[in-house]
Amino acid sequence: MSLRLAAYAVCIEGGRVLLSCLVSPKGEPNWTLPGGRVEHTEDPFDTVVREVAEETGYDAVVERLLGVDSRTIPAAERAIPGGPEHQNVGIFYQVRITGGQLRPEPNGGIAESVWTPLAEVAGLRRSSLVDTGLALARTLPATGHVAPLPVGGLIQH
Repeated sequence: MSLRLAAYAVCIEGGRVLLSCLVSPKGEPNWTLPGGRVEHTEDPFDTVVREVAEETGYDAVVERLLGVDSRTIPAAERAIPGGPEHQNVGIFYQVRITGGQLRPEPNGGIAESVWTPLAEVAGLRRSSLVDTGLALARTLPATGHVAPLPVGGLIQH
């Protein structure tokens, strides 16, 4: 089994959420939250600020910890065929944009980032991370945990 520790930004302003678009090997867009892998010795708090800057061009500050999500992706459902079962542990932060200019990630996996009306999110092909982050931001559970979301249709691993 592989394991990934990652930090994700949930940035909601004026009824819109900041989403980033990954392009799959099949050429299909897949929307996700800005964020990514925590580097060795890096604090996840610092990771989320770094990832927002790298992926979007924006400067961000963390306003609060929203929660932690752990999900296991069976080997047969992984985007990369032949890989082992994978566990993703995601730390979700509410962030606020303080400066910078929106742009694509240079030499990276993010094709574009956009402010998306919350009402339009349900119609996008997206990572389950988006729904998890939005649920945490909406409910602010004292435990920092929301129930796992079903994957299928427009919601991907």
